[in-house]
Amino acid sequence: MPVKKYKPTTPGRRQSSVQDFSDITKSKPEKTLTKRLKSHSGRNNTGQITVRHRGGAVKKLYRVIDFKRLRLDEVAEVIAIEYDPNRGARIVLVQYTDGTKSYFLAAKGMKVGDKLISSKGKVEATVGNRMRLEDIPVGLFVYNIELSAGKGGQIVRGAGNGAQVQTLEGKFAQLKLPSGEVRLFSKECFATIGTVSNSDYNLVRWGKAGRRRHLGWRPIVKGKNMNPVDHPHGGGEGHSPIGLRGGPKTPWGKKAMGLKTRIKGKPSDALILRRKNKN
Repeated sequence: MPVKKYKPTTPGRRQSSVQDFSDITKSKPEKTLTKRLKSHSGRNNTGQITVRHRGGAVKKLYRVIDFKRLRLDEVAEVIAIEYDPNRGARIVLVQYTDGTKSYFLAAKGMKVGDKLISSKGKVEATVGNRMRLEDIPVGLFVYNIELSAGKGGQIVRGAGNGAQVQTLEGKFAQLKLPSGEVRLFSKECFATIGTVSNSDYNLVRWGKAGRRRHLGWRPIVKGKNMNPVDHPHGGGEGHSPIGLRGGPKTPWGKKAMGLKTRIKGKPSDALILRRKNKN
């Protein structure tokens, strides 16, 4: 998917770029596979804001994606490639031989007419087929990977992402994730062959605040631009530095900006062979 630019008729248009939707083959979603998505604007069940800077998004329907693909050894034919407002990647509408339709996460290179299959045995390792990690040839890229067998794909689902199968040893498969982290997964976990579609999504420039408001993002202001009553970094004359002896703080007084936040002693520590972004 290339990124498209327009003639700079306004300041906002000059800085922005948009997706090229030439790969989309169907504009309206399948009605039976959608449900209402209520906006909560970052508030919990008592009405308190628990996630800041959210609210005011355009209404959208949620497309129910099948991340498990439990209909084993049944052929599903791709009948449409669709846009999904809830994610950067494309989705595909598939139809099984009995007429049942479903949404899958689209892989790069997937097209209308492709035949997809999920299986516990060895099947052809083509893009879009789903199988256990122990049946996937070493060196291939996979996405929509399960963390626990049978739970459904939970990681490597973002646009353009893919994890590489490196080795198969004992009960585990070793994968290199998009972040650079090398991690062990149970061989029984399922994964889909290929990389996630729409790899140019990260190149889109939003250009102006209004486009971000449409996506549900409200303005974010630095703490140093606030008053002392609003943030530990606030106050001073003009655009002052942070200037705290204990280092940068969150709005609630805890250490921030560079502090390691991963909890020590997590059970998954034993499965991580190399941390992300480390040689």
